[in-house]
This record gives sequence, structure tokens and C-alpha cells, in this order.
Amino acid sequence: MTIIVTGGAGFIGSNFIFHLMSAHSEDRVICVDKLTYAGNLSTLASVLGKPNFRFCKVDICDREAVYALFEEEHPDIVVNFAAESHVDRSIEDPGIFLQTNILGTSVLMDACRKYSIRRYHQVSTDEVYGDLPLERPDLFFTEATPIHTSSPYSSSKASADLLVLAYHRTYGLPVSISRCSNNYGPYHFPEKLIPLMIINALHDKPLPVYGEGLNVRDWLYVEDHCKAIDLVIRKGRVGEVYNIGGHNEMRNIDIVKLICKELNKPESLITYVSDRKGHDLRYAIDPTKIHQELGWLPETKFADGIKRTIKWYLEHQDWWEPIMNGEYTQYYEKMYGSR
Repeated sequence: MTIIVTGGAGFIGSNFIFHLMSAHSEDRVICVDKLTYAGNLSTLASVLGKPNFRFCKVDICDREAVYALFEEEHPDIVVNFAAESHVDRSIEDPGIFLQTNILGTSVLMDACRKYSIRRYHQVSTDEVYGDLPLERPDLFFTEATPIHTSSPYSSSKASADLLVLAYHRTYGLPVSISRCSNNYGPYHFPEKLIPLMIINALHDKPLPVYGEGLNVRDWLYVEDHCKAIDLVIRKGRVGEVYNIGGHNEMRNIDIVKLICKELNKPESLITYVSDRKGHDLRYAIDPTKIHQELGWLPETKFADGIKRTIKWYLEHQDWWEPIMNGEYTQYYEKMYGSR
């Protein structure tokens, strides 16, 4: 098959490409990425020269360019990772999130309709469900949980999900959606919690924690997520939503303390900053549906995955140091400097 992976130079998209190239060497993989601040072509260095891989610098909102690519490649499957994804950035500038996450999705699906693809898969997030109370650890997000968004980011992702389902009902487009919990692992952009704490701790810099750090997230190792998506696009039912969760719930502050311990750094580096606006309290996914239908379960326990992730960042400073010297440095100061 020929598979287009949009946002493939980003964190999860690149890991998904690595999985495809390893598990399905008979397939042709086309990476589409605009290469915004979070897209890094060097991430794909190990596959750029492979005969069954192609990289295309294309904005998914550029209808003409997207149609031209579909005309040339005639893909069987499209997996859409392309998205603006950082909540803090969405609060600062919501417009780009609406453009990429909603309009870009519609352009891709129009191309899929025109060129009769076998499956369009939308990679979404558990944030479309809103949050759960900290005092109710028995509650989990299921596919039937109502959408209840908190930020411009999650609202844009929820809008895209609704659009995808509408294209299925109205046009019969063969679609599927997955909603995942927080991912972590190799090539995670340094603005996100875990890589930011690792890199700051290595340089003995302050570790900025929102509020009291009591917010709870369900952490999913990125390789486990990629295996789940692969199952959905090949064996999942058309028109369905699948929740993908790690069963690894952790408080933010406990993760930061764990990173300090693993790196032998003092907890005195932790600095509490004013909380994010509309900060969700707890995310937790029930992955029963994907387990029962497709046999998927997360393989990586957080205690193992976080050690593997820290080790990766220690061994790949040549990947993240150029990022820290660029645009992100200015953004970091804007977000945390006055807090």
C-alpha cells in the first residue's frame, strides 16, 4: 500500500513512520509536513534515503498542493497527525489552530473523496473530552464520553473530529478516529513537560511546574501508540472512534521529581509558576474497546518508559540542542520568564 502520513516530521508522526518502515517494509510511505517550528527534518534522517520513502514539504491547508500530491501518488491510506498541538500556544494565538486543525483536515478529506482512498484516519486527543475530577479515580473517558473542550487547541481538535464523522455520514468517506492520552518518548519537542524537564535539569535550570503540579495525566509510550494506530487503520471498523490510553496515570509533580531522581538533580530546581488558564485537572482513558476489538494493550510501563526516554535524551543531544538555540528559546522566555 501507499500511505500518506501528514505531520510526519513531528514527534508522534515520525515515530509512526519508523514503525511503518520497520513493520511493513513492503509499503510506500509518503511524509507530508509543513516543517513549522515543531517539524524537524533531521528527525527523519534514518529513512530519508530509503527507496520506499518520500518526503514532501506541503501545508495541508494548501489545496492545490495536496491535490497534486494525491494525483501523483494515489494513496491507499491517509493518517493525519498534522496539527498545532500545544495548549499554551493555542491560548496565545488560537487562529493558527483553527486553520491547521480544522481547515487542513477538510482539505485532506476532500482530496480523499476525490481520489477514492481506502481509509482516512484522524489522530485526535483525549483532551476533546475535557477533564475528570481528581477525587474520582474511578472515572475514565470512553468513546461515549461527551465532548467538552477546555482550550482553543482541544476545541479545534474536537471540531475536526466532528467534521471527520460528518464526512463519513454525508459522503460515505471511509474514516476512523483515535483519541490518545499524553505521549512521551524519543523526538518529543522540548516545549512539552517531560523533555523540557529533562533538558532543564541537565543544565541545572529551573523546572517550571504549573500551580502545585497536582494535575494528572495518563501517559502512553509513543511506540505503543504507533502500534495501536497501525492496528486501527488495517483492522479497525470504518466510522468508529478508538480511545488509546496507557493506564499510566501520574501527577505532573511526581514526574518532575522522578526525573530529578533519575538525573541525580536536586528537587530545589522545581519552581512553581502561575497555573495555565482553564487547566484540565485529570485525563484518564479506558481502552477497553480497542483491546476487545483489536487485541491492543499498552506494553510499556511508565517506570520503564521514562527511563528509556531520559536515556534517549542523554544520548541524542545533537538532536535537541539546535532546537533549544532557535525560535523556541524566545517562546520559552515569553511563556515562563515573567512567571
